[in-house]
Amino acid sequence: MGWAEVPVDTAEPAAGVILLSGIPGSGKSTVAAALAARFAASAHIEVDALQDLIVSGGRLPTPERDEEADRQIFLRARGACLLAGSFVAAGFLPVVDDVVVRRAHLDFYRRWMTPRPPHFVVLAPGAAKAAERNRARDKTLTTDWSFLETAMREELADEGIWIDNAGLTVDRTVDAVLAATGLTPS
Repeated sequence: MGWAEVPVDTAEPAAGVILLSGIPGSGKSTVAAALAARFAASAHIEVDALQDLIVSGGRLPTPERDEEADRQIFLRARGACLLAGSFVAAGFLPVVDDVVVRRAHLDFYRRWMTPRPPHFVVLAPGAAKAAERNRARDKTLTTDWSFLETAMREELADEGIWIDNAGLTVDRTVDAVLAATGLTPS
């Protein structure tokens, strides 16, 4: 049997998908990696890395309206959903980390994600704490994204699980996510 003939979805499907959101500096990538590490079979899908796959013509979101950047937000989300579905089918629990600000963006994930719906978790340490974390990390942000917290709360306050992780360690935040979703590491 050649490598192209090896079945990838012969395992028991994973129990679900976690969609981890929050403004830049909320701890999404760090918590997503630590959360995925708690499971015997898991994957961390960092949606920013999908944007990095675009070699030419990529547009990052900006505070100003940019239709092409918005289109690419949904392109990345669709790619994340396809990856997550593949991992679920192969028995890996995917943890997707993305900045989901608008209801339309969350609805897109809910429509395309398999299995449906994903566990939607928002890390919400507050804009001041997120800004402090942004200043302390290697990845330099040139835009102040703190206004996204207000936008997220206006559009998504009644959606998912919100965790104030301002005073929590990464491990305690992971514990809070697991407790809120009911998922049990194996």
